[in-house]
Amino acid sequence: MTSSRPSVKPAHASTDSLQYSLARYSELKPKLKFPIESPEAWPAWRTQARAKLTELIGLPQPLSEPRPAIQVTYEPAVARPGYIRQMVRFETRPGLEAVGWLLIPEKSSGPKPAMICLPGHGRGADEITGLDEKGRDNEMAQTYQHNFALQCVRQGHVTLALEMIGFGHRRDPAARKRGAGASSCMPAAGAALMLGESMVGWRVWDVIRSIDFLTTLSDVDSSRIGLMGISGGGTVASYAAALDPRVTCTMLSGSFCTFRDSIFSVMHCIDNYVHGVLQWFEVADLAALIAPRLLFCESGSEDDIFPEPGVREAFAEAQKAYQAMKASENLELDIFKAGHVFDGRAAFPWIDKHWKSSV
Repeated sequence: MTSSRPSVKPAHASTDSLQYSLARYSELKPKLKFPIESPEAWPAWRTQARAKLTELIGLPQPLSEPRPAIQVTYEPAVARPGYIRQMVRFETRPGLEAVGWLLIPEKSSGPKPAMICLPGHGRGADEITGLDEKGRDNEMAQTYQHNFALQCVRQGHVTLALEMIGFGHRRDPAARKRGAGASSCMPAAGAALMLGESMVGWRVWDVIRSIDFLTTLSDVDSSRIGLMGISGGGTVASYAAALDPRVTCTMLSGSFCTFRDSIFSVMHCIDNYVHGVLQWFEVADLAALIAPRLLFCESGSEDDIFPEPGVREAFAEAQKAYQAMKASENLELDIFKAGHVFDGRAAFPWIDKHWKSSV
């Protein structure tokens, strides 16, 4: 027997999933928002915020705990015009091996700045290192990532193009069958979530261990280690830099935007998501954890997955933290006319100027 009671729809109810999500967002008050007006609280906030972030992304151990020495396997080096390229492999956690292209400037004399380059979705580390789908040198081929690892080594930086798990050389068999540009972010990122961890955490730990590796190289000035990433690579760079103070310069391309306007509201890969992060932080709070260290953000004005209004709002919030710490000159934003692409024309001179002044 069915009820004869009439159905009453609340006046505020909606069938629009986005409208519901945004309404929920408007009710949020992140519990660990950066306390701009309370300088005396900043040290304790950093400690608490980093501990919570470590927990949220699911790192295997706190950064304060000792880690075993990195054991690296070097594959044969290849001489290229102006630099040496060599694949390196090292275990980052039991059963998981990281892979990356190490690029050393040919005329390197003395320790140099080092940059870890983190690609976005595509063919992975090969795509930012001038290698085509068959592994052949083809530096003229350009994608939205514009071979930015090559740009780094040509700036005189020791460069590690790190393959993020799920991309390129670190994919599952099903993704390899689908083609060079297919990722295995799904199901790997879903598996991480089911384990109570996150793909962000898996990738951030690889970055932390990569820094451990770079600090062992005589070619590297350990006081000038940076992170550079586009899209999902930029997301990983922002979390890693927020957690690891050894990162002295961070360059985020096509990724720095309020969570609300980007991954919260626009379809993105599951690899960008961290369970419960909005209860504690917005993206500007990650920037506050990076402050007062160097942070350069760039974004295309026509990027539809990291929209310009959200980029500008996130940057304005980050500026408050940098201004409070009297480090406004260490933060910069470049909005250029394009879509979701790497640019770098303003970033590289800015980084070079600041790193030179720090020597």
